[in-house]
Order: sequence, then C-alpha cells, then structure tokens
Amino acid sequence: MILGAPASAGTSLSPDNASRDAALDWLYGRDDDLAQRGVRKGGAGSGGPKGPGGSEDSVLTTVDWLDGITRLFPKETVERLTRDAVDRYQIHDIVTDPKVLERVEPSPALLKAVLRTKHLMDPKVLELARKLVAAVVAEMMRKLATEVRVAFSGTRLRRPSQVRLARNFDVKRTLRGNLGHYQPEERKLYIEDAHFFTRSRRHVDNWQVILLVDQSGSMVSSVIHSAVTAACLWGLPGVRTHLVAFDTSVVDLTSDVTDPVDLLMKVQLGGGTDISRAVSYAGELVANPRRTIVALISDLYEGGSDAGLLRGARSLIEQGCRFLALCALDEDANPAFNREMGERLADLGAFVGAMTPGELAAFVAEAVNS
Repeated sequence: MILGAPASAGTSLSPDNASRDAALDWLYGRDDDLAQRGVRKGGAGSGGPKGPGGSEDSVLTTVDWLDGITRLFPKETVERLTRDAVDRYQIHDIVTDPKVLERVEPSPALLKAVLRTKHLMDPKVLELARKLVAAVVAEMMRKLATEVRVAFSGTRLRRPSQVRLARNFDVKRTLRGNLGHYQPEERKLYIEDAHFFTRSRRHVDNWQVILLVDQSGSMVSSVIHSAVTAACLWGLPGVRTHLVAFDTSVVDLTSDVTDPVDLLMKVQLGGGTDISRAVSYAGELVANPRRTIVALISDLYEGGSDAGLLRGARSLIEQGCRFLALCALDEDANPAFNREMGERLADLGAFVGAMTPGELAAFVAEAVNS
C-alpha cells in the first residue's frame, strides 16, 4: 500500500485507505524532512494541507485522531503511532487532555510522557494520568517479578527425606537405585524403593543493594525501571534495598519503594547532575562493604566534580563494594553515555555497561547466593 504524495499519481484510494493516509499525514506531515522529500505534503496537524485523498477535515483534534487510528490500524501500529506522537513530535495533549487520556491505551511511551509533563496537569488530569501510570507499572511489575523469582529461586540443598511428597520425588536417584529391577522383555522398570528429598534454601547473609538513579531527562526510562526493580527486590530474603534519586541534590526514596506508582509521581525530571554527591551519600549507607552492591544508574555526564566522583567510586571499590556504573537500566539496555568517564571508572574496577532489570536481578541473586 502506498500512501502520501506518491499515492496521488494516478491512484485512487478507497475510503478506508484515504482515512489512513489522512491519519498518517496528521502526524508525519509535521516532519520537515519527509515534506522536503515529497513523502508528506505539509502538516495537517499543524494547519497545513491534508494528505492526498483524505476526506476528513484538514485540522483534526487529537481525540479525533486517536479514535481514527484505533479503528483503522492494528494494535501494534497504534502503539507505534502514539509513541511517535509523544516522543518524536512532543504532542503533549495526549497526556494532558482528559478527553484524550480517557481514550488512550497505556504504554511505556505514554508513561514516560506523563512523567515529563505531569507538572503541566491540573488535579483532575493528574488523577487520570496516575491511573495510566498504575496500569503500565503493574504490567512491568508482573513481568519483572517472574524474572526475579527465577533468579532468586537459588540453589537448594537436597537431602534424603522420609516424607513421601510427590513434589519432592527424586527421579534420578530412584531410577539409579532400581535399575536392577528392569525387565527387558517387558521393557518396564519396577520401582521397589522410591526416593524423596527435602528442599532447604541456602542460608544467605544480608546484602545491601543501593540504586543511585540519575533524574536527568535523558534517563527517564532508567528511572522508571529502577523504581520497578527496587519494588521487586524489596523484601527478598537476604536483600536490603535502597533507592536514591539525584540531580544536583540527593533524595532518598527508600521509604516509597513499596509503591512505585507514588514514587514515580514524585520524581522530578531534569535539572543539573551531581553524581559525586550521590556516590558520597551511598558511602554513608554502606553497613558491610563486602556485602554491598552499589548500582549507579547514570549517563555519567558529571555536572559536579569529576575528581569527587572518581574518588568516591574508588573508596567504595577499595572497601570491597561491588560497584556497577549502569548507563542504561531498561528493556533495551542500549546506553548513550560519557565514555571517557566510563573508561576511568572501569580502570578503578567498576563494571561499566548496561543491563535490563532482569539482568540486574540475576546479578544480585548470584552475589547473594554465592
């Protein structure tokens, strides 16, 4: 299917395809690069002419557009279009207009948009936005909680048991112990002695996991996933979790970890960055360095003191802390960061890179169960 300017060359669009073209033009007609290449003829959404073959009014409201794309496109396409609307074209009324919020499907892209624009919302809109945030966070929690459970199932010690429970049936030991009872002509193994085991979780010493989260605007996805990760780690046996957000100041959000929705609605994105101050604060929280993981989640563009950051990181590492400099903590783990600072931290013994929340949970689990 060809839409946009090329479709006008001797091509007659069906009513549905004309509507699809108008919906795409409302959004992508804002793109100067596409317009210059003749793919889109100006921006219907910004007062320009409508796309070829379109039968709708030349200026659509965001509500009309959302209703249209929901009817005209599959769910995956709708999610892509709304993501482009909020991320690429900064169409803020998708998350600040109550009529739009009532229609929009919750998604991670819209969650990020809410966090960026919540300061623009009146109380009624903020309440609707909070419901959207809650829906997205609940889905993220559900997915990550499964990964955390798998990571923390841990190595279990198996000991023989006289308690004959089906869930503790020791298949391998039973087969080995009864091989002498195999009847080749019948191709059957007769079990005379069934074996069972008891499960006991390995004892673990208490570990601290300190998440230091950069609140700068570029780190919004990592802020979201840090909140969800902290909530999933909270209360696990052998793990004490701290969540600390920072810009030029440091805010300890540990008391809010159990309610990631409320926590995210309190986050203030933007502002400067003083990483050294956050690392120094982490040093004050450490109880047992050799049982502590400090995860600095930042793009490493220091607005404070480079020397102070390196000095603080060196101190934690030399004491025995495991120091992670995570330049991204999200589902993509695709970092953009200050590589020079990353190299300097790596030279000190820090792990520098990116992780998904599940990978961080697995790292913590391996340390705790080692």
